[in-house]
Amino acid sequence: MAFGAGKYTYEVAVGWGKLPEGWQWGWIPVVACDSQDRVFVYSRSEHPLVVFDREGNFLASWGEGILHDAHGIYIDAEDNVYCTERNTHCVRKFNKHGELVMTLGTPGKAAERDGDPFNKPTDLAMASTGELFVSDGYGNARVHKFAPDGTLLKSWGERGSGPGQFALSHCVRVDKHDRVWVCDRENNRIQIFDTDGNFLTEWTGLLRPNTIYFDPHDEVVYVAELTHRVSLWTLDGELITQWGGARPSEKPGEFAGGPHGIWVDAHGDLYVGEVLREGRLQKFIRVG
Repeated sequence: MAFGAGKYTYEVAVGWGKLPEGWQWGWIPVVACDSQDRVFVYSRSEHPLVVFDREGNFLASWGEGILHDAHGIYIDAEDNVYCTERNTHCVRKFNKHGELVMTLGTPGKAAERDGDPFNKPTDLAMASTGELFVSDGYGNARVHKFAPDGTLLKSWGERGSGPGQFALSHCVRVDKHDRVWVCDRENNRIQIFDTDGNFLTEWTGLLRPNTIYFDPHDEVVYVAELTHRVSLWTLDGELITQWGGARPSEKPGEFAGGPHGIWVDAHGDLYVGEVLREGRLQKFIRVG
């Protein structure tokens, strides 16, 4: 069965991703690909960060004893891997060899003052300047901006539904124009800011957007929506295609749980991780 439309048409690769014998998935909040098209699956399990090749063959596992509550993942141009830990209130940075090289926040300790980093953060992204942006959404309603060395530069946001306010700042991404996009999930919208936190515009009417991905080779925005849908848009907000939505489905290619993480590899293949259901990761092979 095909999903999508036009040149964004996909077929699902049923059974993709072969874990070693005896290993099991937990929830799979996020997935990401590096420059070698290695696929990093960040899950709530005994083996939190598992690495596959494009064909779904197991390569390695990272983070045992370090990573405890998978939520967000980001891989930069140098293949550094940033893992955002929700319940341990920190972000871990690994180099491309799997070595821990930086930690933002104090592991296991939430910020003492409301609005300070971190209180159950959700995701991280990087601007062209190397500055880091962290969405801090479950205990706070904030976005924090850091220098590349981890120095806090500024924060913005407050609880609410108006411009620059968040019900849940669930994901942050930076587009090629250095605009900062924030999934304000429980307000069913994405808000867009400049890198100083000034509100620019918003996209509304989404089904609880969890995570977004920008195709570096095309002006396409991929959105994982918790209410059982994936949608593709132009940067100007024109809908390209979508599938799933409004109800759970066990059919391959549809969503029994909630799409939570989304990434695209260099070949245009799409990976979607789900929560609200144990251990489901789907790969969509682009055929359009």
